[in-house]
Amino acid sequence: MKKLFLSVYALGTLCMLSGCDTLQQLSQQNGLPNFPNIPNVNIPLSNEEVIKGLKSALHVGTDTSISILGRTNGYLSDALIKLALPPEAQPLVNNISKIPGGQKLLNDAILAINRAAEDAAPQAKTIFVNAISGISINDGFNILNGGSNAATSYLKDRTYAQLTDAFAPKIRTSLSKPLVLGISAETAYKNLVEGYNTASLNGILFQPIKQNSLATYTTQKALDGLFLKVAAEETKIRQDASHRINDILKRVFGK
Repeated sequence: MKKLFLSVYALGTLCMLSGCDTLQQLSQQNGLPNFPNIPNVNIPLSNEEVIKGLKSALHVGTDTSISILGRTNGYLSDALIKLALPPEAQPLVNNISKIPGGQKLLNDAILAINRAAEDAAPQAKTIFVNAISGISINDGFNILNGGSNAATSYLKDRTYAQLTDAFAPKIRTSLSKPLVLGISAETAYKNLVEGYNTASLNGILFQPIKQNSLATYTTQKALDGLFLKVAAEETKIRQDASHRINDILKRVFGK
């Protein structure tokens, strides 16, 4: 009996040092009874666990975001990231009701640029995967102990330029191809601007629109929306246990 007590005591001490999985294994090997799972919250996180947890969180967050945004209405149905027209088109939006059929042209243009963003979203996956693999031990605890979006900010700093290069040609192509009733975003926006400028009587009634940066604008807004989505997913993992879908997320973010 004394031997059993000492064995249990030793195994309990080992549990505190290396986790309850080890305790259960050694209990079975030594013919001792099974012990209930004891949380290992008192065991400090190792550097390796932190890095693994952060990588897992970013993989989950980016995969989820790309999956959502890359589908039909991924951008369009989300009020926080839905793309509108460029700022220089604001006079047009303000006066659209004065143009016969103008509201339909406006709707077509907005729908088309959101479709272009949705079409480009999957381009981010490989770039994100490469950046996530590069998280170092030096970065690990700083990211973990940072704000609710610290991992997303880290990722954005290291991928934004690459993502811009990857998104831009895809978006330019998407803006030029028929997406909505045979009308491309470029055509829809061009028709919208031309209709507006014609109705303005070349600036007599209201100020005409002279510039069009639709592709650049759409690329920037598509990326802004993507990172907003990734940040939201990171926050969920940090703050809501139900979003920690694997053991390493539970271990790292549960602490």
